[in-house]
Amino acid sequence: MPMPKFLITVIGPTAIGKTALAIEIAKHFKCEIISADSRQFYAEMAIGTAVPSKDELAAAPHHFIQNISIFEDYSVGDFERDALAKLDKLFAENDFAVMVSGSGLYIDAVLKGFDDFPDIDPAIRKQLIADFEERGIEYLQSELERLDPVHYQKVAKENPQRLMRALEVCIGSGRPYSSFLNIKKNSRGFTPVIIGLEAERELMYSRINQRVDIMVQHGLIEEAKALYPHKQLNALQTVGYRELFSHFDGEITLDFALEEIKKNTRRFSKRQMTWFKRTEGVKWFDFTTPPADIINYITEKTTCL
Repeated sequence: MPMPKFLITVIGPTAIGKTALAIEIAKHFKCEIISADSRQFYAEMAIGTAVPSKDELAAAPHHFIQNISIFEDYSVGDFERDALAKLDKLFAENDFAVMVSGSGLYIDAVLKGFDDFPDIDPAIRKQLIADFEERGIEYLQSELERLDPVHYQKVAKENPQRLMRALEVCIGSGRPYSSFLNIKKNSRGFTPVIIGLEAERELMYSRINQRVDIMVQHGLIEEAKALYPHKQLNALQTVGYRELFSHFDGEITLDFALEEIKKNTRRFSKRQMTWFKRTEGVKWFDFTTPPADIINYITEKTTCL
């Protein structure tokens, strides 16, 4: 009987210390780390995405850090495929691997995959966008309630993107969006052990503000200036760059841009925790918990399974 494989997954909001903990876990279990941070994939975005330092990267082998260019299209589905292939290789040599990220969608892609949806004619989305611009979000809400009352009760009703996504599937397939959910169960050749790091909100916000200040000291403004000619690229539509691009456009002052980065990062961290608190099977630890205590928990957990 083959030995069980364990993917130790470290989650939590930005700036809480996930990288440091992941490295300690990887060193203890003599295994390697997969980063599922969708912003750290890009080679040109080192400072604004807080990629691990050279010393951190040397402390334990990392994968999917600065591995593609901002000029490449790389979807969550692409990452799911590549990460699972890498894990197959890692588990051939070791019973343990570590995954770390604040990107909930990418974590979910590896741990359980996604529901299968049919291909939808892009013209349907274009029409929905036109309807939204002309009639407002109330029209999208009423249409979804009519076509899929089950999903309407669950969807974020103030999010037009979520509403349009559900509607395009309803219209394009002739079936309710909800009918496609939870049909395919993706099998995985590993058992996840999910570790969450958390902190009091005000303390978390203080750490975020400090991180932004450190990024500026390390050259964030210069990095954003070098990327400014490519500001339309999808990879650069992210906190830390958008605000500085607005400054370069002459729309806001530098001081205001930096305050906006802090504010928007704090909002992002709140959304991260909302996502992760819905994740099943997480063992939460205060971010000040000694790594040795968390490693002891993992050891006990994996010994019992």
